[in-house]
Amino acid sequence: MPLGRRSFIQPSASLEQEPPMKQLEISRAGAAVSRLRSALVPLVLIASAATASAAPDYGNCEVTGEKGSVKLTTVVPGALSVRPALPAPGWWNGDSLDTIKDGFEYCMAANMAYRAGLDRVIVVSRSFAQILTGQAQGFDIALSEITITEERKKVVNFTEPYFDSDQAVLVKTGTKVDSESIRKLRLAARQGSTTLQYVMENIKPVEHPKVYAENSAMYAALAAGQVDAVLYDTPNVLARAKQSNGMLEVVGRYHTGEQWGGIVNKDSPNLPVFNKLIADFKKDGTFERLAAKWLSPTLGMDPSKLPVLKP
Repeated sequence: MPLGRRSFIQPSASLEQEPPMKQLEISRAGAAVSRLRSALVPLVLIASAATASAAPDYGNCEVTGEKGSVKLTTVVPGALSVRPALPAPGWWNGDSLDTIKDGFEYCMAANMAYRAGLDRVIVVSRSFAQILTGQAQGFDIALSEITITEERKKVVNFTEPYFDSDQAVLVKTGTKVDSESIRKLRLAARQGSTTLQYVMENIKPVEHPKVYAENSAMYAALAAGQVDAVLYDTPNVLARAKQSNGMLEVVGRYHTGEQWGGIVNKDSPNLPVFNKLIADFKKDGTFERLAAKWLSPTLGMDPSKLPVLKP
């Protein structure tokens, strides 16, 4: 074997038995692998450093208070998984889970996550019916404009209330509604909501209300003329009217004294911590700031200024 060829490769028992060209191929392959490994090492180190230094993500929310001042046991380490109600302008701004980055309840969750030392909020999809059975998994808390009731408390645990809500009447602009005429209208209500029970027990319409599983279907039915009025939580219907470019309006509300709370399953260890966070938010002005930032522009008016209808 020529000296030049032998000096190109490292001597070994196995290579000595190979033809010169074969030895050259093996040597070149080994060198290529070595170069590839050398190139990959910096990339791996860069990726690891980027992961380690990734900034927390709280969407478009301003977070306040002391980070890590409380501790939550979450289904995804380092994150708070929250179930919203969609669509819910002002509360969860966005039409799909991956587009939501702000809103009253989203930023409420972001502040909870921050104070619990968690770096992000995960928005998860679970049906309203699943949540109310107490069997849904894969979330830490549902913040879905859910009214606290004694019946629901038998199945799930509610946090302390964080918002007061009445039921209001959404109609096509120009529709005349009063306490008497509403009984003769074709009404719509959300399936599983307290609205339906209130309508049946207090308004007592001539025709049984049409029931819809989702807000979007309920509002679409009103726009299409399939129903005359939608009864639902006052902030939600105000937001819908504001989005309608004048096609819809809220003509009044029923004072029901309802309050919204977050929902956790009965086996969740986090209820006392969530209650502490809500109490702190009330004391330090967090809820006031969230309402001013995300609700007032979205609702278009103060809900308390709506006329009160008598059942």
